[in-house]
Amino acid sequence: MDETHKKILQRNRSNLVKDLDPSKLYDGLLEKGIFTQDMIDEIQVGRGLAGTRRNQARQLVRDLETRGSRAFPLFLKCLQETGQESLAELLQNGAPAVTLQPATPTQVVRPVIQPLPISKSSPVDGNNPSKDGYKMDASPCGHCLIINNMEFEPHSMLKNRKGSNIDCEKLERRFKTLNFVVEVRTNLRQKQIKHELLTLSKKDHSQYDCCVVIMLSHGTEVNHNRFPGAVYGVDGQYVPVQHITNYLNGQHCPSLQGKPKLFFIQACGGGNERDMGFEVSPDEVEPSSGGMDDQTDAIPMSSSSDSLSMSDEPDARPTLPTPSDILVSYSTFPGYVSWRETQSGSWYVQTLDCILEENAATDDLVTMLMMVNNEVSQNSAKGLYKQMPGSFNFLRKLLYFQTQT
Repeated sequence: MDETHKKILQRNRSNLVKDLDPSKLYDGLLEKGIFTQDMIDEIQVGRGLAGTRRNQARQLVRDLETRGSRAFPLFLKCLQETGQESLAELLQNGAPAVTLQPATPTQVVRPVIQPLPISKSSPVDGNNPSKDGYKMDASPCGHCLIINNMEFEPHSMLKNRKGSNIDCEKLERRFKTLNFVVEVRTNLRQKQIKHELLTLSKKDHSQYDCCVVIMLSHGTEVNHNRFPGAVYGVDGQYVPVQHITNYLNGQHCPSLQGKPKLFFIQACGGGNERDMGFEVSPDEVEPSSGGMDDQTDAIPMSSSSDSLSMSDEPDARPTLPTPSDILVSYSTFPGYVSWRETQSGSWYVQTLDCILEENAATDDLVTMLMMVNNEVSQNSAKGLYKQMPGSFNFLRKLLYFQTQT
């Protein structure tokens, strides 16, 4: 960083520490390449200090001085984009005019984009991927990490998630059948979740074609700019879905560049809204009822009494471009609860497992997820409440899993 810009930061450090909101900046600093995910993680945990807002702001400003000539103008841009214009103006008043130049000037050549054919493509048979699909014939196909949080620490104020072990066993068995190397981690705190994701990102994936992360836990809503929601550790501290995906994106995991990264999130979307659905004609839906032990994956927003029985337990307290080749599948729409039966597991995982078993040999992943959406939407908790899964899809091609013949 230019010495003039360093001095401006140092001269205004007290104002920055007092007023800066680092939490609003992290995604922008990461996307603009100013900080790495590891640097942000270190700032958030405070490097041995209490990770308060002031301590995070202080460390962020110190680290910013080490991040090269483009860091200062990009930092100003992040401040302006996050509603912290007064701080941006404060810094600009003492700074010479800066014209932000691209790191490597390049001539942009826009390719002619051809639409994918609408006709049904041939599925993969293990060695014959569709011409429109990702290569998925490596053996093993890739790593699959399952994090299953069932038993929460008392101070977290989160209830235990009965039935999640059934979900975990189903998914472990299913992805082994799909030729993935499956690792299961149980009851992890926030820092342990981050450690497992960092470990996964540091692996050499060059011999594999795909990577899968499955999160089974309580969830909540958080601020985001791409992927909503967050997943709780058993200590009551959460990891945003945005950060979960960042560990494996093309920037932070080079050996997965151009390869599909799949994330399945069985947690509520935050809040405690219960969807009662709307009326449709009888031929549009096949009625299906959940069991009497239906629980949810959301945290109640108040302690007021609920019309459901006490067994209805909420779980939650939401090159190529960086996000390309990522798909995030959520068990429920952001802001709504996600239902789980204590004896047979969650609606979402039960349905996903069945759809994969019955259709993976013939259909691509996005088509199968639409089947999951349709089937889950026809369930009813206590004959009253509904659920709607959904996906954020940044895949560039069709994806067919390997299946046993």
